[in-house]
Order: sequence, then C-alpha cells, then structure tokens
Amino acid sequence: MFDLTALARRGQSSAKKLATLSTVEKNKALTAIADGLRANVQSILTANQIDLAHADENGISKAMQDRLRLTAQRIEDIALAVEEIIQLDDPVGKVDRGFTRPNGLEIVQKRVPFGVIGVIYESRPNVTVDTAALCLKSGNAVILRGGKEAYHSNLALVTCMREALEQSGFNPDMILFVEDTSREVSRQLMRLNGYVDLLIPRGGAGLIASVVENATVPVIETGSGNCHLYVEKTADLEMAVNILENGKCSRPSVCNALETLLVDWEIAEAFLPKAKKALDAHQVEWRGCDKTQAILGDGVLPASQKDYETEYNDYILAVKIVDGIDDAISHINQYSTRHSDCIVTKSLDFSRKFTREVDSAAVYVNASTRFTDGGEFGFGAEVGISTQKLHVRGPMGLEHLTTYKYLIIGSGQIR
Repeated sequence: MFDLTALARRGQSSAKKLATLSTVEKNKALTAIADGLRANVQSILTANQIDLAHADENGISKAMQDRLRLTAQRIEDIALAVEEIIQLDDPVGKVDRGFTRPNGLEIVQKRVPFGVIGVIYESRPNVTVDTAALCLKSGNAVILRGGKEAYHSNLALVTCMREALEQSGFNPDMILFVEDTSREVSRQLMRLNGYVDLLIPRGGAGLIASVVENATVPVIETGSGNCHLYVEKTADLEMAVNILENGKCSRPSVCNALETLLVDWEIAEAFLPKAKKALDAHQVEWRGCDKTQAILGDGVLPASQKDYETEYNDYILAVKIVDGIDDAISHINQYSTRHSDCIVTKSLDFSRKFTREVDSAAVYVNASTRFTDGGEFGFGAEVGISTQKLHVRGPMGLEHLTTYKYLIIGSGQIR
C-alpha cells in the first residue's frame, strides 16, 4: 500500500530548507525546471498519448480530452509560464505593515510560507507544473495528487521537474507526487493533520464537495464554475454575442467558461436568434426555458432545474429569459458557484446594481468571464480560482500561497 505519511514527512523535511532559500536560489531552481521541460518534450508527449488513448476508450468528451491534451506548443507555454513566475516578486519576507506601540514594542507583520501544500486536481497536466512552480517560488513544498485520467502525463512532468532539481543541486522532495490515484489514498491526504498545512482541490463540483466534506486539514475551495452571462435590455447586442461566443466556446472545459445565458424579455426576440446563429457554428447544444423554446423553436431542448445548476464543461448552454435585472440577480445568486458572472449593459445604474448585488469572486461588466485567470489579472500563473471568502477569493497567485507571522522587537518590556 502507498505510504502517504512517509511521503509527507519527506515534504516536511524539504519545506524547512526551502523556506530559507533566497529568491536567487528559488529562481535558479525554476530555471532548471523550465529547461528540463524543454529537454524532455518527446517523453512527455509519449506519456500524454497513453492518457489520451485511455480517455478515448473510456468515452471522455472531446472538450475534456482537449483539457488533457499536451502538444509541443503547450509544453513550451508551460515552460514560459514557469519563466514568468521567475520574473514575479518573491512574496516571502515581504513586510505587510509595521508599527510601534506606546510601550516601545516594534511589531512587524511579515510574509512566510505555509510549509507543505497538498493539491488534488483533475485531468489538466499543466496544473502539475503551474502549481509546483508557484509553491516553490512561495517557499512551500507541494504534494501533488492528480487524476487517474492524466496519470502518465503527470508522472512524466513530475519526473522531469524532480530530475531538474536534483541535477541543479536542490532537494527533489520540494515536489512530491502521489502515485496511487485511489479514493482511499486521496482521503488520507485530506486528513494528514500535522503534515499538510493547506489543501487545495482543483476540479469539478464533485471533487470540491468530496474534499470539503472529508478534509480535516485547512482547505481552500477552488475551481467549480457555473458562470452566468446576463444580457440586459440596454445591451449592445453585437457585443453581447461576442462575449457569449468567447465565454462559451473559446475553451468550454475550463472553470471560467459560461454555462448559463440569461436574457431580458424585452430584447429576447432580437437577441436570441443572433446568439443561436453564432453558437451553432460551434455545435453548441441549447437547453432553454419555455419562452426560449417559443422564440427559437425545435433547436432548443427543454431546460430543467438541474440544467441551471450544472457546470457542463462542454458545448452545452442553459438559457432563461428573465423579467429584468432583479430576476437575473436572483437567479445568479441561487445557482451560481460564486466564480464569475457578467452583465452586458449600457446602463451605469444597472452595472452598479449588478456588481453590488451579485455575490461572486469576479463580477464583470461588458467583458468575457474568460479573463478570470491569474495571468490575465497580472498575478502570473495561478494555483486556482478560490470561490470561498477565507483567506483568499478569486485567482490565487504567489502572495496567496503565503501566510504571515508577527515579529515583535522589544527592549526589556514586560506586561
């Protein structure tokens, strides 16, 4: 049986040393990883082909296969993302604030690593490298537990990174991989109190729910994205079509893709045929309310409540005609996973109302939800999109992978 506790002990040991490395040393390690990825493209692609073949045999959707697929260019993009992290400011040691108390005590709040971060994720091999690189730069050892769908790809990437670290004189145990993909071992990772300082799940609603229900270590919820677009009655219809097409079709398998379209009843007859024509080019399946079906006809399947609750990660769109902005906001706050939601409008008052009352991590006015991303926000690569309110919300970059401690300097004060 896989000895997860022994693996975690190795992570703890490496984390102590990693926390003391300088920015120059950490950047040297990251450079070695980027170079190692480029030197091992063929072996990584060979491993990825095994996963893709299994995915096809198991009937995994084309959208999810795209999420799994690696190409030479995608590996180069992953290496470039590592190099972007090198250019980012190191958060470790950053002083958030400092002050002197009336009794002369000097108090400083300073950024420090968590220690060992566990990450449980599904089917996206780029997460393996992005997460490892972010954890390394922020001074944390990482335990990676990827999904079985991407097992061979993840193992090849981790092997490449660990070899690059070792050949450069660093402890390879800064990056650890759980080779057992069973649920039992996954649950063990969720309960490794005393070994894992923070656990981050990245994946669909089922994975997130499982981790939240079973974990006893601290957890940050990320990833599940039932994202909405509301086309308000004053909207520029061409803009709305472009935002819808980009949000739904540019990459439907990711968490910031659109899943539900809400349309004001006053413009539904003008807007919906335009939207349907644009999405038909991508063979998107529509599931709509009675009013949507009445306007668009047999090309729309009837929508159930479950459709409005679902993160499809596929070329499927739930559609509802709403009775104004209050109805739209009520629907979003009922069904949204608090990830990313958007309004298209020309009204300043309606945009302010929407941003004020929609309770999501990222609320958009006249822009695609696909921008909810660490790189697009200027954070560099991200470890995930937090949909909770503690301790971070939205894209999680380097600084969000640190905590802080207080340094108190005195001159003999007693209480």
